[in-house]
Amino acid sequence: METDEEKIRSSKPKKEEEEEEERWAEEKGQDRKGKPKKTGGKKWDPDEEEWAPPAEKKRCPPIGLESHRIEDDQILASSMLRHGLGAQRGRLNMQAGTNEDDFFDGAWCAEDDSRAHWLEVDTRRVTMFTGVITQGRDSQIQYGDLGLQRGRGAGEQRGDPRPSLSLSSHSDDFVTSFYVGFSNDSQHWVMYSNGYEEMMFYGNVDKDTPVLSEFPEPMVARYIRIYPQRWNGSLCLRLEVLGCPLSAVSSYYTQQNEVTSTDNLDFRHHSYKDMRQLMKVVNEECPTITRIYNIGKSSRGLKIYAMEVSDNPGEHETGEPEFRYTAGLHGNEALGRELLLLLMQFLCKEYQDGNPRVRGLVADTRIHLVPSLNPDGYELAHEAGSELGNWALGHWTEEGFDLFENFPDLASALWAAEERRLVPHQFPNHHIPIPEHYLSEDAAVAVETRAVMAWMDKNPFVLGANLQGGEKLVSFPFDTARPSPPTPAAAPRPLDYEDERPELQETPDHAVFRWLAISYASAHLTMAETFRGGCHTQDVTDAMGIVQGAKWRPRAGSMNDFSYLHTNCLELSVYLGCDKFPHESELQQEWENNKESLLTFMEQIHRGIKGVVTDQQGEPIANATIVVGGINHNVRTASGGDYWRILNPGEYRVSARAEGYNPSVKTCHVLYDIGATQCNFVLSRSNWKRIREIMAMNGNRPIRRVVPGRPMTPRERLRLRMRLRHRMRLREQLRLRRLNATTAAGSPPAPPPSTALPFPFSSTAYAPWSQEPPTAGTWEMDTETEVVTELVTETEGWELHTGTAQPLTTAETYTVNFGD
Repeated sequence: METDEEKIRSSKPKKEEEEEEERWAEEKGQDRKGKPKKTGGKKWDPDEEEWAPPAEKKRCPPIGLESHRIEDDQILASSMLRHGLGAQRGRLNMQAGTNEDDFFDGAWCAEDDSRAHWLEVDTRRVTMFTGVITQGRDSQIQYGDLGLQRGRGAGEQRGDPRPSLSLSSHSDDFVTSFYVGFSNDSQHWVMYSNGYEEMMFYGNVDKDTPVLSEFPEPMVARYIRIYPQRWNGSLCLRLEVLGCPLSAVSSYYTQQNEVTSTDNLDFRHHSYKDMRQLMKVVNEECPTITRIYNIGKSSRGLKIYAMEVSDNPGEHETGEPEFRYTAGLHGNEALGRELLLLLMQFLCKEYQDGNPRVRGLVADTRIHLVPSLNPDGYELAHEAGSELGNWALGHWTEEGFDLFENFPDLASALWAAEERRLVPHQFPNHHIPIPEHYLSEDAAVAVETRAVMAWMDKNPFVLGANLQGGEKLVSFPFDTARPSPPTPAAAPRPLDYEDERPELQETPDHAVFRWLAISYASAHLTMAETFRGGCHTQDVTDAMGIVQGAKWRPRAGSMNDFSYLHTNCLELSVYLGCDKFPHESELQQEWENNKESLLTFMEQIHRGIKGVVTDQQGEPIANATIVVGGINHNVRTASGGDYWRILNPGEYRVSARAEGYNPSVKTCHVLYDIGATQCNFVLSRSNWKRIREIMAMNGNRPIRRVVPGRPMTPRERLRLRMRLRHRMRLREQLRLRRLNATTAAGSPPAPPPSTALPFPFSSTAYAPWSQEPPTAGTWEMDTETEVVTELVTETEGWELHTGTAQPLTTAETYTVNFGD
């Protein structure tokens, strides 16, 4: 008789029966025939579904504590040690003040040693949280807070509630472990758990290195809290939160304009290889207006690439000014690098699309874009990542140089010459040469700095800006602080001096620099919103988003000061934001914040005056000096005789001067509209060789100017009588020689001798007191010719030590023949 199992099988179709036998055999680890199943897997069936890997863990960007998208009132804490260590200081990479007396410090610190303290962030929207990044305290204080030093070492017991009264050296402060809580109303909190108990997260092992703590599973809420449990030193914390927003901002009072760029650009961080590839793609798309070249190499041998954008790339066009944007002086300040790469793409695409503004810029300006001056530092920072690199990683070059401060300190040399009253007659106020010791091979100069200086000398740049990070403002020269005078008598201060810092020195182009800085800051979407204060301290820009470098952060040998004093280029520093290395998700917003500013600042190169300096035959005069009345800083013409001088609107007295030529003066008007005023100069030649000979007779000293109406001193009268007496002897000898020559040859008498003096002399001019009167042995007595010179001295508007040019002495020289 059939069993029940056999009856069930016999009633099923054969195919269905085979499938069921196969399933039963698989459960026993055998095949259908009852033999052990062979290992190695079954044969792949194309009809079966492919194996799918486990879903990748969700990764969210920072919510914006470091970049200040999260505002101060969104960050709360259970307590604070003092105001300079409040909850708003608990942002990732928050920096302390520059000196020990600074009110602000770099972290949030609780007021006592309790585990009940917390730091809370309100995102103002439903957010999926995926992790937190923690960091210790950045501080300039060396001897603890002025209070109880509560902190203990990480290995000490925390059961003793008594605080330590030690005021010993300040230890590193950082949290080593913490809990995390979530809430939707800031009242009821749910602690993150592993299913059995509250989950402990482990934090930092030093105060600087950021540590990422990822949640095994994301949590959805509006509020997040950190509850520190153990710490080293004092209870201090800096924080960033990773989260993906799931809803719009829910606060009526704080509506943020979240911008999604309409430009079809490559919004991501680019490694050195990616940057080079992107520049190549832009060049291939716009070959007629772009050119790639390199200005040198880094210490590790990486090329420093530049992109030129112009209607005639590869050469300087007469009358077309040259502009530059540079970025990446500090390798970990990556936003400027990406903005210049985006600007390359934008200019190419908009030019092809016929954008009139972009086409005008490209046609009238030669634009140079250098996205990475310190490629070695960037590669180091890029490897760590945008969030896990600390404030200093990649900041310096491979050799340890800060490129921005690695240039010659020409400002101090200029001020020393001014104190000795050598400017501008013996020491120039422009194009100050580089000191010889700085050019030696063993000088402490980075190879990148040498490359940048050679690049500056090669191209006649007129305007430029270097893009940096870590703050949000525009800084302009001087960056060097002028030392205070040793005594008030040595350098008396004017009566209207109101500055509290006497060492602050403004450039002669201070008003022009302010105009340029405001042009960028005012066009930026958020830079002028200084009511929130600065990124790390109070607002230093007087609510304008601009500041003079020496007033904010004095430093010697900056790139801006060097560019101003050694070349024609006016250079500024643009600090793009609080976050040096923003997440890729923020690049679109930052591009929109800066796009209009980048274009507006470039257009300022066409404000002021421009022109060409030529001789009377129309040949250009290179290295001619352009002097603007009232501004004690001159510029030079380029190789084609063309020049550009950025000026604020107004009327200016401008002169052009060149060696071997008479100066030319014009009045030039600068209007408010964009477009430089044309001011050309034609210079006539002058006999400077003869003038030098006459000056040599005068001891190579400039002809001194005498105040009209001043009586002559007895010594001066003696000199005059000796000169006239010597002159009479020379003329008597000359008359006798001419008489003898006439008698011997029987020729008609010669014209009467000239009464002009063979050396620079007039009734209103005398030699310096240190000059001895000439003696008879000074001149050749047997000469048969005499150089007669009539001197004309122009002294219009010249005053001693005012910084304007000396009186110009011209001469009409001719030769009188005495006979064969």
